[in-house]
Amino acid sequence: MEPLETGSQAPEWKLPAADGGERASSDLAGKRYVIYFYPRDNTPGCTKEACDFRDSFGRVEVLGVPVFGVSTDSVKRHETFQQKHELPFTLLSDEERRVIGAFGAGKGGASAKRMTFIVGPDGRVEASWPKVKVKGHVDEVVAKLEELDG
Repeated sequence: MEPLETGSQAPEWKLPAADGGERASSDLAGKRYVIYFYPRDNTPGCTKEACDFRDSFGRVEVLGVPVFGVSTDSVKRHETFQQKHELPFTLLSDEERRVIGAFGAGKGGASAKRMTFIVGPDGRVEASWPKVKVKGHVDEVVAKLEELDG
């Protein structure tokens, strides 16, 4: 499946979170949020991307925009990764790759492609990065959020 494009309706989703709870798109109705997909916890590129989101989190938090990181890793693995790197945002487990596939972030193996989406208050994709290069990516996302907050 091709990645969702700007203007597309984002799929409904519900996934287990590293904190033991669940998060669902229905809980975010009327809110903008960032959802980013990545291959695996504790790998160099994925750790750098997560830490970049962590380091820029204050700029995102002031806008009231929640951030969700999604991979096929288990809740337990996410919990360890989140604690180790002091990540202030929610990691979601999509072991069955349903949400990953619905956003078009699936790939041939058991992991996800590195992609990021900003979903608007109306549930539509406001911005997408279907081919993420980690270096500088989070700054691009934050700049877009600031622009949208306008």
